[in-house]
Amino acid sequence: MSTEDTICQELITDLSNAGLTVAVAESLTGGLLCAAFVHVPGASNALRGGVCTYATDTKHSVLKVSDQRLAQTGPVDDEVARQMAHGVRALMGADFGLSTTGVAGPGPADGHPAGTVYVGCAWEGGSRVQRLDLSGDRDQVRHGAVIAVLELFREVLKATPNIHTR
Repeated sequence: MSTEDTICQELITDLSNAGLTVAVAESLTGGLLCAAFVHVPGASNALRGGVCTYATDTKHSVLKVSDQRLAQTGPVDDEVARQMAHGVRALMGADFGLSTTGVAGPGPADGHPAGTVYVGCAWEGGSRVQRLDLSGDRDQVRHGAVIAVLELFREVLKATPNIHTR
């Protein structure tokens, strides 16, 4: 069992037992995060869905990320990750929203070197975002982002066991 499978199994079990749900918004991971959850039997008990907003303008049109923020900072930004997580949570009617945005590589983009990634987790009344500086090739950066957002979500659930947002 992979690290992703192990963490996703734990998260799906915890969410299902608590009657909570999650939705995901992905950019550089391009569906890997949603697929990691779906790989777990029983994911439908907790996973509401996911969106891949790879193009910058879709972060605004689909997830309601501030177009002013996107114009100011570009998509590789902590506040963009936060707004993506809140946006997908609202869009899908989930208790939690997760997000990934950054530069997978092989070269720099939007003024950031490859491996610059932001992952976010949002819930009613709160959020956490983490900046990562990942190394490796494109696939390693994308998988590293998935593991990092899953670990961030696991930390949030453990640190705030009484989060019930509906």
